[in-house]
Amino acid sequence: MSGSGIGLSGLCFHDDRLRAVISFSGLTMSIAYLVTHSGGFHADELLSSVILTRLYPQARIVRSRDAEWITPAPDRVIYDVGRDHDPARLIFDHHQKNPPLRDDGQPYSSFGLIWRQFGMDYLRASGLPEDDLAPVHASFDADFVLPVDLVDNGALSPSGPLGDLSLPVLLESLKPVFDQRGDEAENRAFDGALTIARAFVEAAIARKAAKLRAEAVVMQAIAAAGDSPILELPMGMPFRSAIDKAGADHMLFVVHPRETDWMLAGIRRDPEGFALRADLPASWAGLTDAALEAASGVPGAKFCHNARFIAVAADRSAALELARLAVAEADAQAEA
Repeated sequence: MSGSGIGLSGLCFHDDRLRAVISFSGLTMSIAYLVTHSGGFHADELLSSVILTRLYPQARIVRSRDAEWITPAPDRVIYDVGRDHDPARLIFDHHQKNPPLRDDGQPYSSFGLIWRQFGMDYLRASGLPEDDLAPVHASFDADFVLPVDLVDNGALSPSGPLGDLSLPVLLESLKPVFDQRGDEAENRAFDGALTIARAFVEAAIARKAAKLRAEAVVMQAIAAAGDSPILELPMGMPFRSAIDKAGADHMLFVVHPRETDWMLAGIRRDPEGFALRADLPASWAGLTDAALEAASGVPGAKFCHNARFIAVAADRSAALELARLAVAEADAQAEA
């Protein structure tokens, strides 16, 4: 199969030797093969394949351990096999003695090596604005790539009730069971798992890019709110990072429209926890419609969650009035 025709001059490489090869030769390399190991698959080469197939969409994935395939050549990228890491020759393995490590000493899997080498170009190919490339690349590396690297190297073990629901475990669960293995079954399962892995990568990248877009909107809304403890947004969107960046510690509640109504939500004290800066009034907990209108005195009040972290109102004025009442009660409790 022919290569994708993507020239190396269009890629971002982190190896000075490879930059030198490109700049002095002026050659354009056509990648026809993406080579990884055969047999049972893991999350790292699956996720590496997601990145590489975006950059080389016409290249064929070859799953093999044969020397003829795992030996570097100008027509291939080799990853998670070959026992060598040499970006100049496009081989990215981590199973050899003295494997590549991150600056802080943490280990790479093939996914981390591929992301370091090709991640910026993957983001460009995905259509992200140039200004968003570096922050999304770094955030995705820290939140998505690094955990996969650590699990693959045995430096982190998925555990607890959610351990079996972690992405590496779920992707590997798509392998054929012990008595249904074979090259054909393994390759078929790999192809199916690749589609799923691609969906998770694309969704994670899209959410991180959206978070940056939202941050700009929220920062404007924070400025417009001034000293008010109520933040009004034009629609539902991620807001926590902007609140932290702006140092808006005085804000207690967020209101925004939905499709047919308005939402009122509390702001967490800590991004990692569930405790709120202020709960909605206890007298509203679990009430709906007429009962909530009677308890709050607000026409158009429609619902308050029993855990008192969100409420719903029919329109903007009702949502803002509920927010004002919630602020007043929080202030009274703070003064008591």
